[in-house]
Amino acid sequence: MENKESKSDVRKPADERLQALRSLPADIVKTFTKEEMNAFLFEDDWPDSLQEKLKDYMVEE
Repeated sequence: MENKESKSDVRKPADERLQALRSLPADIVKTFTKEEMNAFLFEDDWPDSLQEKLKDYMVEE
């Protein structure tokens, strides 16, 4: 049973990322793969597929 992650091993996304996720239309979020969801919540560099799905919602800095 060592494969299960303990609560201390689970990463928590930044509040800003959770807020951004909640602001997206549900039909867009439903199309995210597991990898895209992990990238959205935890990574600075997103896969091209995720960028394409979010192109209408992204703001240039």
